[in-house]
Amino acid sequence: MLMKPLRGLYDWTMEKAAHPAAEWWLAFFCFIEASFFPIPPHPLLGLMCLAEPKKALRFGLIATLSSVAGGLLGYFIGWALFDTVGVPVLKAIGLFDALPAAKCTFDEWGVVAVIIAGATPVPFKLLTITAGFLGMALVPFILASLAGRGAIFFTVGVLFRIFGAPIKAFIDKYLGTVTTVFVLLVVGGVLAITQLGGGEDEADPCVAATVAETTAT
Repeated sequence: MLMKPLRGLYDWTMEKAAHPAAEWWLAFFCFIEASFFPIPPHPLLGLMCLAEPKKALRFGLIATLSSVAGGLLGYFIGWALFDTVGVPVLKAIGLFDALPAAKCTFDEWGVVAVIIAGATPVPFKLLTITAGFLGMALVPFILASLAGRGAIFFTVGVLFRIFGAPIKAFIDKYLGTVTTVFVLLVVGGVLAITQLGGGEDEADPCVAATVAETTAT
């Protein structure tokens, strides 16, 4: 049932990926995804790299820089507008319940948490807003964001630059499976943050303290 509209969206995106304004759209989506937009930009980046493999590294650079810029917006939301903007955003995209675990993850992992979130399907906006909310030092935050986002986006760029045709053939044949796996990775990323932050004990003092802090507003 879902394969026909999914295939249509895939074909439409492939057509637009080579459009002169495609780079601006990529930058725009990477920017807003890092602060409040729920859909990750990785599929768009991959499709653009498929459409023009020779520009894959350029696309990776655009995605990295625009995502880090968006991460700064997420940081500002967490730092200055947490109650008025941060909480509604996290609730709207279904990540508010993961905030206590994200805070605990920051307490334990710090900069590493930002790198992990940037380099994996973990929703990056959850960590950028949390970093601002906790007042993480700005320079380490920017460097960690560059490292994490650069790792994932340049990996995509390099892979598509070298293996563009075989990857495209595989996606063309197994589009539904690829989409399902990516969604599962995103869900798994959220669960990983939860497990890292809260552990198995529901009475974890870190989680309890954070719940009290976030619900008292």
